[in-house]
Amino acid sequence: MASIGRGPPLLRTAHWLSHVEHDARSPVWTHWLEELSRDHTYIRYDQRGCGLSDRSPPSTSFEAWIEDLEAVVEAQGLKKFPLFGMSQGGAIAIAYAARHPERVSHLILFGAYARGMLRRNVTEQEREEAETLIKLIRLGWGRDNPAFRQVFTSQFIPDGTREQHQWFNDLESISASPENAVAIVEQLYQVDVSAEAASLRVPTLVMHSRNDARVPFEQGRQLAALIPSARFVPLEGRNHVLLPSEPAWEQFLDEFRSFLGGAGGTSPALRQAGLTASEHAVLTLMARGLDNTAIATALTKSEKTVRNQVSSIFAKLGVRTRSQAIVLARDAGIGEAS
Repeated sequence: MASIGRGPPLLRTAHWLSHVEHDARSPVWTHWLEELSRDHTYIRYDQRGCGLSDRSPPSTSFEAWIEDLEAVVEAQGLKKFPLFGMSQGGAIAIAYAARHPERVSHLILFGAYARGMLRRNVTEQEREEAETLIKLIRLGWGRDNPAFRQVFTSQFIPDGTREQHQWFNDLESISASPENAVAIVEQLYQVDVSAEAASLRVPTLVMHSRNDARVPFEQGRQLAALIPSARFVPLEGRNHVLLPSEPAWEQFLDEFRSFLGGAGGTSPALRQAGLTASEHAVLTLMARGLDNTAIATALTKSEKTVRNQVSSIFAKLGVRTRSQAIVLARDAGIGEAS
C-alpha cells in the first residue's frame, strides 16, 4: 500500500500489472500519480499476487479482491471517500460500492466492464483468442525474451513509445509470476458484477476510450447503462492506459476533477473558456507569480511547451497580456497558495 499527495483521500482499487514502487518511476504511470495526487491523498495498493504483495496468496478469487479493498479502507481509517477503479479494478469498485454505499461519495470508472470475457456473448473466435492469451502467459511470461509479453503491451498501450513499451514489458514480468498471472486472468474472464452495478445508488462517472484495444468500448457503454444515473463520457483514443501525450488524457482529467468538484479543479468560468487541465495548471502557477521557466520546472515540461500553452490560454481567455490573464485567474479564485 502507498499514498502520495495531500488533501482529502482518493482511493484506487487494485488491478494486475502494478507495482507500487516500480510504477512511481515509470513513463506509463508517473503522470497518473502526479495528477491524481494534486488535490488529494491518492491511495493505491498492489493486487494480491502482484507487485509487493504476497507472491503466494492463498486465493486469487474475486471475493478475496473485495476483502483486500475492505482491509485497505479499514487500515487507512477511511469513512467516506471517492473510489476510482480502472480496468478490472472497476468491477472490484462496483462490488465494494454496492456493499458499502455509505462509504463511497463518488465512483469513477475508466476502461472498466461488468462482465469478464467469458461472461459475455462471445464468438467462438473470441473464445479461442481468450484461451490463446492464457497459453501465451504460461509459455512466455517468465522468459527473458519479451516477445510474448509484447502482445499484452500492444493491447494496453498500442500508441506508446518504444520506451513506454519496453517499460510495460518489464513491468509484466516484475509484477507477477507466470502462475499468478494465469490465475488472475482466468479469474478476470469469469467476473460478473452486473447485478451489483444495477443496484448502485452512488454518483458514478464512467469513461472509456472509443477504440480501447484491451476492453471494447461497448463494454464501457453497457456498464454505464447498467448503473442508475451514471454519466458516460467517451474518450478518443486506443490506449487502455492513457498516456500524457494524448488529448484523451486532458479530457479525462477535466471530467475527473469536474465530477469530484474538489479544490484545484477547473473553475466553471474558466471551464467555459475551454481550458484543459494542463492549461489550468499553467494558469494557476502564472497567477502565483511564476515565470515560464519556473512553471516548466514545476510541471516538468519544456519551456517551449509552457510558452505554447500560455499563448493558448491568452487566446481562450480573450486577453493579450500576462497581467490580464492573472487578473482573471485571481478573480476566479485561482492562484491562491494551498
